Amino acid sequence: MTEKKLKILVVRYRFIGDTVLTVPFLRNLRAAYPDAIIDMIVGPVSGEVIAECPYVDNFIIFDTTRKHKYENTDTERKTFFSYVKMIKKQNYDKAYVLKRSLSSALLVFLAGIKERIGFDTEHRGILLTKKVKYDEKVHEVESFLDVLKADNVAVKDSYLENHVSEKAKDKIEDILYSLKLEDNPKVLIHATSGNANKHWRSKDFAEVIEYLSNVRRCQIFYTGTKADYDIYSEIHSHINATLKVKPINLCGELSIQDSMALINKMNFVVGVDSGTLHIAASLNIPVIGIYGPMSPTKWKAYGDIHTSLYSDRECVPCGLRKKCPINNQCLKDITSDMVIQECKKALENKTRNGYE
Repeated sequence: MTEKKLKILVVRYRFIGDTVLTVPFLRNLRAAYPDAIIDMIVGPVSGEVIAECPYVDNFIIFDTTRKHKYENTDTERKTFFSYVKMIKKQNYDKAYVLKRSLSSALLVFLAGIKERIGFDTEHRGILLTKKVKYDEKVHEVESFLDVLKADNVAVKDSYLENHVSEKAKDKIEDILYSLKLEDNPKVLIHATSGNANKHWRSKDFAEVIEYLSNVRRCQIFYTGTKADYDIYSEIHSHINATLKVKPINLCGELSIQDSMALINKMNFVVGVDSGTLHIAASLNIPVIGIYGPMSPTKWKAYGDIHTSLYSDRECVPCGLRKKCPINNQCLKDITSDMVIQECKKALENKTRNGYE
């Protein structure tokens, strides 16, 4: 008679950045339970960012809303209670609720999972069998690992990693070959975020692009959704000089995995606080991050090779908890010259995917 395998459910749906930051948690969980069945609930689009993760047996796509622009799909939405019913049938022994919402804890509670470990947030502690304090002053990767530690699971390491599909790699190789690019440094500029209050001024991005293209002859790329395309058009309206190396705008043309494969070809990434910066960090691509109202300690690109630029105003971080009375001056405090200086350093260091 075969012994029943331990069945574990991890809950962290929605948001690309939050999802990719779970990988160190998943790796340590798998090390602790090598023979367990580990399933994970992820968002319909954001889940693609870890679709190749070797530490998860099955992904469950949680699709009940179109609230966030990165959750838009053509699939039919299900109800919250249909997921309760489906999860209940799986007879999980344990659930780790990495999402901090009340509804995510209610989901595993109603599904009858015996052990439920998660953050003691949004007054949901009564729904959990083990409550974990959420620390606002540590990086989100460390917060996720705190959940394992609270459950007496050994944490052996905390480095961020990710995996890209071979299909996506082949697609990007074909695209780059077809473009017949010169052997210039490759830089991704990422000017968009799920929240417009994290956006940097278009004029400043334009000046950085002019420097990279005309002074350093870098090949610049843009990625994002179809809706993001216009943001780069707005940035280019502030560019007065003819760019010597024309940027390539791939917004709306790439899947999450495709974008990951492209980012993996970059020498470095310059961008605003967004999931794309976390993707780059997970691929060990240096990031120059422009941070405004959110805590850089909590949300910066994770790792020692990255640069975080942020204001030293007393109100930073505000966490976007209320409307800013000074019109996001924290982002305006970061000048194009500051970013250009960091780009110079990155180019002089001949960062990832070296060049002459």
